[in-house]
Amino acid sequence: MNFTQPHIEYAQLWPLFVVFGVACAGVLVEAFVPRQNRYLTQIGLTVVGLVVALAGTVYVGVNLDALQGARGLVGAEGALAVDGPSVYLWGLVLVCAIGGALLFAERRVEGGVTVFAGQAAALPGTTAEREASTRGLEHTEVYPLLLFAVFGMMLFPAANDLIMLFAALEVLSLPLYLLCGLARRRRLLSQEAALKYFLLGAFSSGFFLYGLALVYGYAGTMQFSGIAAAVQGDWANHSLLLIGVGMMSVGLLFKVGAVPFHSWTPDVYQGAPTAVTAFMSAATKIAAFGAFLRLFYVAFGADRWSWQPMLWVVAILTMIVGAVVAVVQTDVKRMLAYSSIAHTGFLLTGLLGVQAAGDLGKGEISSLEAVLFYLTTYGLAIVGSFALVSVVRDAGGETSRFAAWAGLGRRAPLTAAVFAYFLLSMAGIPLTAGFIGKWAVFSVALSAGAWPVVIVAIASSIVAVFFYVRFILLMFFTDRETEGAAAVTAASPLTTGVIAVTAIATLVLGIVPGPVLDLVHHAGSFIR
Repeated sequence: MNFTQPHIEYAQLWPLFVVFGVACAGVLVEAFVPRQNRYLTQIGLTVVGLVVALAGTVYVGVNLDALQGARGLVGAEGALAVDGPSVYLWGLVLVCAIGGALLFAERRVEGGVTVFAGQAAALPGTTAEREASTRGLEHTEVYPLLLFAVFGMMLFPAANDLIMLFAALEVLSLPLYLLCGLARRRRLLSQEAALKYFLLGAFSSGFFLYGLALVYGYAGTMQFSGIAAAVQGDWANHSLLLIGVGMMSVGLLFKVGAVPFHSWTPDVYQGAPTAVTAFMSAATKIAAFGAFLRLFYVAFGADRWSWQPMLWVVAILTMIVGAVVAVVQTDVKRMLAYSSIAHTGFLLTGLLGVQAAGDLGKGEISSLEAVLFYLTTYGLAIVGSFALVSVVRDAGGETSRFAAWAGLGRRAPLTAAVFAYFLLSMAGIPLTAGFIGKWAVFSVALSAGAWPVVIVAIASSIVAVFFYVRFILLMFFTDRETEGAAAVTAASPLTTGVIAVTAIATLVLGIVPGPVLDLVHHAGSFIR
């Protein structure tokens, strides 16, 4: 038997290896660096590694035109696709990861320690936990966990075969399960959130894996190009393909928080440390939608008339449930969680548009471009929103009760104004980035004839405007001072910088969206 050495395109894949290498170095830091030096070492290593990977992603993107067919390449023996959309999504994930790492490193709001538990193995309320808090212990393992999750998130939208797709799904998921259970305060709620996320995630992965096996049984190949050829030629039992596609959709729809696989979202967003919520709410959705787009457009694109009706139903249900249930929430983090579910429905609406740029008229944008731009606007707004939530506190620490936020506009007008702007952007009000994003996804769906979904999307947006504006009125126009009213804690430049950058970017994208729209247009389409 002859062994053929695999060929790895290191020149195009090195941003992935940088993130993975720094994550492994972080594990070594935990093993060999003294505890008192780990915090600075880990945060420095993490941020530098992510910035280098981001610079490498920009370099790879600029030089894509020199690759195969001026569109990219399929590398790692067919397992990974390096093309415009995947490189754009890499950059977007890395930007959110840098913001997440800075929020992880915040110490000032907790009085000199981070928001993560001092000793995760200690039971909540025990002497061991109190001793860990008294000694100022903190988990610095969160930084390599963050990096491993980012590595999986970068693999996910670039995966070009079913095995790599499943491996990326697990690599990004497992660190998040751990991170969600490491809150310093409200430990039981945090651990409950982590357990729910893990159990439901394990079930969804089981569905995904079984669907993967059925699709392989149908096509006889793991690679997306081979599956696309089998689908186009209708080689085998079509029912086998439909069941496989449906079961794989369960895993992906779970990751993006679509109805009926959304039940984990409010509990996890509320229970996880807010820094983790900020990171995962943006980066996980970006990576999962990237994988969703590649799988359905590249592998299953020829059978779109079979799976599109499913997306119609899921998108409509997701928008309705997310918008309506958000109205009755009394917790800021849960309101943002149900808002995130509604935004998932808006993104699914964008998937119903025309996928190929060659089928469009002059001046129109493709479904892929619309979804990429929406992911950009949403990711920035949601990271900034949760970063602001982390600095609003009462005597018991961070608080997200509506009653505690009442009158915040008088006590901290700048903070309340920035948070209100993020909410208006997510509502899709003109002169915000969210308005351009919604216009893009609604227009591509309408051009493809999905007008019933667009009507539901517009109605859901109106409902969303109601609960966003209601909360803004609570902050600025509530006269009474409630007991336990929250105040804004002075944060370090780390959190302040994240809030400032995301707010400015949201404002600029709302006024001058052209450069980013040109960038997503230049990203082109998926290589096949």
